[in-house]
Amino acid sequence: MNEALLHLMQRAETVLSRIEAVLPQPLSAPNWQAAMAWRYRKRASGHGTLEPVRHIAPLRLDDLKEIDVQKEKIARNTRQLVAGQPANNVLLTGARGTGKSSLIKACLNEFAPQGLRLIEVDKADLVDLPDIVDVVSERPEKFIVFCDDLSFDEGEPGYKALKSILDGSVAAATPNVLIYATSNRRHLLPEYMKENLSYQHTEDGEVHPGEVVEEKISLSERFGLWISFYPFNQDEYLAIVAQWLSAFGISAEAIAEARPASLVWALERGSRSGRVAYQFARDYAGQHNAGQMK
Repeated sequence: MNEALLHLMQRAETVLSRIEAVLPQPLSAPNWQAAMAWRYRKRASGHGTLEPVRHIAPLRLDDLKEIDVQKEKIARNTRQLVAGQPANNVLLTGARGTGKSSLIKACLNEFAPQGLRLIEVDKADLVDLPDIVDVVSERPEKFIVFCDDLSFDEGEPGYKALKSILDGSVAAATPNVLIYATSNRRHLLPEYMKENLSYQHTEDGEVHPGEVVEEKISLSERFGLWISFYPFNQDEYLAIVAQWLSAFGISAEAIAEARPASLVWALERGSRSGRVAYQFARDYAGQHNAGQMK
């Protein structure tokens, strides 16, 4: 009887161990010395981990051209964060390929020596943001929680979670953490023509949005700092191309010769964005340098 009971207890312990292995575990702190940026990843088991980013694009603020106003705003806000001064959560919005994500990466490289760190979080995982903030809240470093290409469809759980954090929850009040998000649209939920019918007009001519519209603009309004980006004109595009070609070691004479090709490249892409300029510069520099080696 005792042997049967002992066998039963051993099997029960084995089953409990397997159950515990698949249950969500509290987020544990990584080795903070391993990197200056991390990605939050959630496994199929539901366990969340902070994975170090080993290779970060070596962008500097000086590398980014034709967005001086935007650079000044985000650099000032980030400088306040690393100095322990009040600073705002930031929403960067505007045309694709104009440098929104690059600007955040450049800020990380610029201020990492002063203790700035970055954690990238997908919008689907924003429901775990309070857990992430809890892990870093006692650290001496300052953290940017970075969410790229942020937008929501109706009913997504991350929307309400982020709104709650930005609205002044205990976690959001942590002085060493800010949220930096990029989006191609300022209002982070889809908008429909029929919603314009909910606007109310008062007798004195004032216009007030209805409840549906108010809800859709309320999330973006919770970011304290908005930074807007706009499409580049031709001269700005060419200046960005020249900057990247110079960074790849191309001579001034060859840069001037590359202007027509860079315009054709933009025409084929249907865009004069900074991303398109960088892609052209990589292609041209690769061909040019290969030709020099023959």
